[in-house]
Amino acid sequence: MGNISIQELSTNSLKVYLGKAAEKLKPSSLGHRIRFIKSLFRWAQDENLINGNPASKIKEPKLELRVPKYLSEEEIEHLREACHTTFENALFEFMYSTGFRIGEAITLDKASINFSNQSAIVLGKGHKEHKEREVYFNTRCEIWLKRYLNERNDHEEALFVTTRATPSNKYFSSKKHYKTGSKENGH
Repeated sequence: MGNISIQELSTNSLKVYLGKAAEKLKPSSLGHRIRFIKSLFRWAQDENLINGNPASKIKEPKLELRVPKYLSEEEIEHLREACHTTFENALFEFMYSTGFRIGEAITLDKASINFSNQSAIVLGKGHKEHKEREVYFNTRCEIWLKRYLNERNDHEEALFVTTRATPSNKYFSSKKHYKTGSKENGH
């Protein structure tokens, strides 16, 4: 936009700038840019640097709903083959059968697992923070979880821990271990 003071900018000049930016940016990136501009102008208005907010009427682009990617049966088998420890197998099977993300799986405690009905209780995230939900896992997952838990010699309450982890970083270590393990094996 050049060297223009913030007081000189209008809704129309912002639209012209964003129209040019839209030629080079993906809709999601343009949305980030618009949110940044709106935030800047809200701040400027709150600080009494400008009287009105020219960005308030600018709308973000509509984003296409993306179809989630899924793994083929062959890719799943390759991931299973890449697991070399009971920890890796238990974590993989748990995530695969429940649909958990790694961040959710590594925050679970052993007490949240119910083997009698093959389920786990998880706290929701975001606006559902304190709402519990029950997820179910399959028999293969149950077998690997029991093997993994039977091998452990610690008193940690966390379901997934690594041998390198200290209580303060056990969750991070699990996440890092899982991610690097899958990359090292080419999957």
